[in-house]
Amino acid sequence: MSESEPVFRLAQRADLDEIVQLLVDDPRGRERENAGPPLPEAYVRAFETIAADPNNELLVATRDGQVIGTLQWTLLPCISHQGSPRALIESVRVLASERGRGIGQRFMRWTLERARERGCRLAQLTTNRSREEALRFYLRLGFEASHHGLKLDLEA
Repeated sequence: MSESEPVFRLAQRADLDEIVQLLVDDPRGRERENAGPPLPEAYVRAFETIAADPNNELLVATRDGQVIGTLQWTLLPCISHQGSPRALIESVRVLASERGRGIGQRFMRWTLERARERGCRLAQLTTNRSREEALRFYLRLGFEASHHGLKLDLEA
């Protein structure tokens, strides 16, 4: 029996438990996420906020109805680059058993095409320095390590 092709689409509320499970399923995510049960209400509120904002998309890759990948991208209006918007990509995850099969690459290319259709001339993302495989993945897609990324924990 052959394996079905992945489907890329907007996330639905019914996908949320599986999305959070993908976020938990890596060393960094285990430190900061909480898949429950029950699923904390903060995830539901965040999902509803993202879904209601036309400049945000929470996307999933599915196979046979199972969520096997997720990412969020935001259309960020900008003054620079002659006023063209940019795509900010966050929280990219692919189920461990699906990695190395080209799904992440196809998912990212599909997402980047969505951003182009919305007028984005630039896509940017950050990845934690400890995610060496992820960095290699993004470089293979054509991203360049051109900037230094900084963050500040506002709860510290």
